[in-house]
Parts: sequence; C-alpha cells; structure tokens
Amino acid sequence: MDNIQYLSQFNLLHALSQEDLAEMDEMTSITTVPKHTFIQTPDTFTEGLYFVKRGKVRLYRLNAEGKQFTLDILSEGNIFGEMKGISLGTREIYIETIEECDICIMDTNRFERFLLERPRFMMTMMHVISERLALMSSLAQNLALGKLHDKILHAVIKLSGQFGLQEDNDYYRIDLPLSQQELAHLVGATREAVAVALQELAEAKVIKTGFRTVYIHREALNARNLL
Repeated sequence: MDNIQYLSQFNLLHALSQEDLAEMDEMTSITTVPKHTFIQTPDTFTEGLYFVKRGKVRLYRLNAEGKQFTLDILSEGNIFGEMKGISLGTREIYIETIEECDICIMDTNRFERFLLERPRFMMTMMHVISERLALMSSLAQNLALGKLHDKILHAVIKLSGQFGLQEDNDYYRIDLPLSQQELAHLVGATREAVAVALQELAEAKVIKTGFRTVYIHREALNARNLL
C-alpha cells in the first residue's frame, strides 16, 4: 500500500481530498521502530506530531516510586504528539512500542500551514482532541474513585472499544494480548491484587482469562449497565 492510500485510512484524514492527501504525504516521513523501544521519554521530549501506521504503542507515567501507570494504548491510525497550539496530552510521558511499529512523523511547520489553509480539517482534528481529553478525564475519575473490580471492568470495556471483540461462545475475546501485569499498569494496582480481582470477576462470570487473553461476557456487563 502506498503512502497516499495508507493516509486515507486514518479516521482523522477522511475529510481530505486525494490532492490534500498527496500534499500531506510530502510532509510525512515513516520510521520503523523495534518492539519495546522508547519513542519518547520525559527527558527526550521534542515537539512533533505522529501517526501510528502499523503496530501499537503504550503511553504511561512513572510515579515517585517508579511504578508504571498506563494512560493509553494506541494502534493503527491513532495520532499522538505536541506541536504549536496543539496538544494531545503527551508531554512529560513515556511512549514505548508494544510491538514493532511504523511511525509517521509530520513536518510541523508545513503541517501548521496545512491546518491554517483548511479550517474544516482543523475542526475535525479539534473534535478528535476533545474526544481524547474527555476519555482521559473519565479514566482519571474512575481510577481516583472506583474500586479495583470497577477499575478493571472500566479498563477492559475501554480496550474492547479500541481493539474490538472476537466472539467465543457466550464470551467475547478482546483483540489485544494482555497480561495481568499490563492490566495492573492500566488500573494502577499490583499484579497480585489484579490476579485476585480477575479470579473473583471470573467466578461471577463477568469475564474470563487465558494466557495473555481477556474475555468479557456482554450479557453480564449489560445487566450491570456497563455496556
């Protein structure tokens, strides 16, 4: 797939014409980044706007004790970064590849001019940013106030919306490899506490787990008004 066809797959860019896509292609460079490689740390932050062409990246923070807290997982078509007047909330955080990724890097000066010349596209981008901020606000509130079981359910429902579900009898598998430790990073808890909570949720037939796999029971979650 050539770059112009690829760029048209981004939800953010659906409003663009083929002519606009061709111009955007000229201001984009693609870099392949190996698995478990930092794209950014708080110490190496530089302004830039990025698209994930292939693969998945994890955005997280470290507290004073060095404990990780995952803010988001981004896959193909997602955007992250900071540039003049545009913030996607990625300053001062760690951005690491979960798997080998192809990352598109925008020329910030040219992209800024591109936005100014296309107010409709700028409004679409602002809508995407607003949705991201609303999602992060909801996540922060849930993590601050919710019990561990509720935090886990909130996290897996969010991931099911991002990465999709594969039907498996009465359960649906989240289409993302997910270990207990990775889930612990998402909810700000220890792996041991998450393991106990997952067992209790499985006994309640709300979810079930396998090796790096989480399944949700949609009817059970609907009964709890969570879907």
